[in-house]
Amino acid sequence: MDAAALWQRYQDWLYYHAGLGFYVDISRMRFDDAFVEGLQPKLEKAFADMAALEGGAIANPDENRMVGHYWLRDPNLAPTPEIKQAIADSVDQIETFAKKIHSGAIHSPQASRFTDIISIGIGGSALGPEFVAEALAPDFPPLAIHFIDNTDPAGIDRVLTRVRNRLNSTLVIVISKSGGTPEPRNGTIELKAAYAGHNLEFTKHAIAITTPDSKLDQQAKSEGWLATFPMFDWVGGRTSELSAVGLLPAALQGIDIRAMLAGAKEMDAATRVADLKTNPAALLALSWYYSGNGRGEKDMVVLPYKDSLLLFSRYLQQLVMESLGKEKDLDGNIVHQGIAVYGNKGSTDQHAYVQQLREGVPNFFATFIEVLEDRLGSSPEIDPGTTAGDYLSGFLQGTRQALYENQRDSITITIPQVNPRTVGALIALYERAVGFYGSLVNVNAYHQPGVEAGKKAAAVVLDLQKQVLQVLQEAKTPLSLAQIAEKATATDQIEAVYKILRHLQANRRGVTMQGDLAQPGSLTFSLG
Repeated sequence: MDAAALWQRYQDWLYYHAGLGFYVDISRMRFDDAFVEGLQPKLEKAFADMAALEGGAIANPDENRMVGHYWLRDPNLAPTPEIKQAIADSVDQIETFAKKIHSGAIHSPQASRFTDIISIGIGGSALGPEFVAEALAPDFPPLAIHFIDNTDPAGIDRVLTRVRNRLNSTLVIVISKSGGTPEPRNGTIELKAAYAGHNLEFTKHAIAITTPDSKLDQQAKSEGWLATFPMFDWVGGRTSELSAVGLLPAALQGIDIRAMLAGAKEMDAATRVADLKTNPAALLALSWYYSGNGRGEKDMVVLPYKDSLLLFSRYLQQLVMESLGKEKDLDGNIVHQGIAVYGNKGSTDQHAYVQQLREGVPNFFATFIEVLEDRLGSSPEIDPGTTAGDYLSGFLQGTRQALYENQRDSITITIPQVNPRTVGALIALYERAVGFYGSLVNVNAYHQPGVEAGKKAAAVVLDLQKQVLQVLQEAKTPLSLAQIAEKATATDQIEAVYKILRHLQANRRGVTMQGDLAQPGSLTFSLG
């Protein structure tokens, strides 16, 4: 395609939202008119599906749940007055609580004000708040935030070390829908022990975000935690950033949550339009479908050209991959759907993996995130007439062109600046795009059976560990792996038995290991 034709294609397929200053450019996706025409029936169904979802239809049939994250930024859309009121009350409660924390009206017994937050969560309860904190937190926030988003003891220690001199003025937010998810439960127990070790009352620092009447909710209320905030059954973890899950940490950091909600609401309205060219989420879904042949055959490489958006690709990994990575479609057919997502940031990636993107396996499409505003103030010249921001813009344009010249497709999303309103809009845009694409490929984008399967498998290993320890406690002499597995009635899990014992020995848990480490079958184990 010559330059004139490419320029015309750019104009034909450019979407612009005047209110948000948002651009979506899919002109470097090489679909033709015939492809668009052929996809039209699926697109019309997707528009209808999204309208039904917002109206309160059971959009998650596997769990018989409504899907209502769109109601969070426009409670008037909620299907019942009760849900509408619950949403409004939650935001009001968050703002009131944050003001009391900031003013010192709520403080710990040992400090006049809280200075830090430790947020404990996993998956969407961590990735969304982490992304927003990186993108929007002021340089000197009223409370600095730290995250425990794993069950890694060394990682927990690292967070505690950072606040060791301020633990008495550190809030703890525990985020868990059920209260039984292992990672946040473990983090909570670890922090309880840390606070007790410093003669601090954990309950005077603790906040719960959870489903009403969950295990965590009951625990928080019975122990007298500072506050509890609701998680709604109709909001999945990966779409929870604009619920209390993300809004409370953001508000405590001094981020304008009303602006985030307003930006998301405005983008929701734009993505509600039942016309392809004037619906930015539909344009994204069409592009994803084209690139991967409706089968996710190509990865999504997300390249934000802004340091503050570094974690956007990590946030999108869960949103896209957990939503769309499904073995079966809604009709029960084996389809193995999904889109793999990875990325870092520009221009860093130009010195990392753009070489492969341009000349290696063409198994991806790129998404560039462009921010028009370089910084708040003026910039010095690096070269005559050229600033550091000009270089960043040039690198983006150059990489986009270099990829296209070598038959590599890309999407470019342009925003005026990184602020609460545009970040809220970005979140909403991708939530809706995932919903549209899920409809196009006929999968349930709102459940995650694979995640649950992983949790169950982990529980089996931990149960086996208890059996193994019981065998060793009853043994009079050292036992081989085969003997331990047999006594634990786990002969088909001997490798798991070996790894359990190796882990226990490495962590000084009373297990003695003897033999040739290169020959696991030769090892013997005992307690003591």
